[in-house]
Amino acid sequence: MSSCNGNCASCSSDCGDRKKESLLAALNPKASVKKVIAVVSGKGGVGKSTVTSMLAVAMARRGKRVGILDADITGPSVPTAFGVNECQGASEDGLYPALTRTGMQVMSINLLLDNPADPVVWRGPVIAGAVKQFWTDVIWEDVDYLFVDMPPGTGDVPLTVFQSLPVDGIVIVTSPQDLVSMIVSKAVKMANMMHVPVLGFVENYSYLSCPDCGKKIRVFGESHLEEVAAELALPVLARLPIDPAVAEAFDNGQMETILTDAVDPVIDAIEQQ
Repeated sequence: MSSCNGNCASCSSDCGDRKKESLLAALNPKASVKKVIAVVSGKGGVGKSTVTSMLAVAMARRGKRVGILDADITGPSVPTAFGVNECQGASEDGLYPALTRTGMQVMSINLLLDNPADPVVWRGPVIAGAVKQFWTDVIWEDVDYLFVDMPPGTGDVPLTVFQSLPVDGIVIVTSPQDLVSMIVSKAVKMANMMHVPVLGFVENYSYLSCPDCGKKIRVFGESHLEEVAAELALPVLARLPIDPAVAEAFDNGQMETILTDAVDPVIDAIEQQ
């Protein structure tokens, strides 16, 4: 009710049977998206955009039509990963996303800036509004899986995405560091609060393979993710190595050329959702 002051103890009305108002935003009428998968992390620097790109490529190789919504407005990097720099265009119906070499659809704030190097100096609500418009104003064409590359943390944008988009599941990207327990728990708890299923974890930078003997070198120390995942009753879906070839492909817009076998278990979990 408009007169509600939030103090249920002083109110005689029975609100128990009232339905909560949905905050889901309407998809562009000309667009079609079947499943939305968000890729999140508790903090920055764990290679979340790289993992998002790998998942998108791997899913496309299974014959699915894939889109990537770059929700990291202040740190957009998905266009760089795929070597795209402009959208297909716009009409009175909305904005058409960029197309990668293999036909994946990409939408990012960097595709709309005159100079991709210009900073986006916006306040949180404006940033969140822009992400919402990537759902409502973009014409996603027959997308089977839309991957949302989220900014790190639990701020305005993740909240907007979880409330405004029909997210079918999230994948949490971590790295093997001491703070992983606290950071991962925050991300999982936010997802639970928003009633979004957590599919599992991907540990990035898990190890470095010695080029001479093949031994796995734990550059960031031993991982404790397995114990944390067990406490949260969630699976560790994949452990990805530090791979200079992947980093080079990302920087050169060649992500569609890399091997993606390592993320196949993640794709399996997404398809089963």
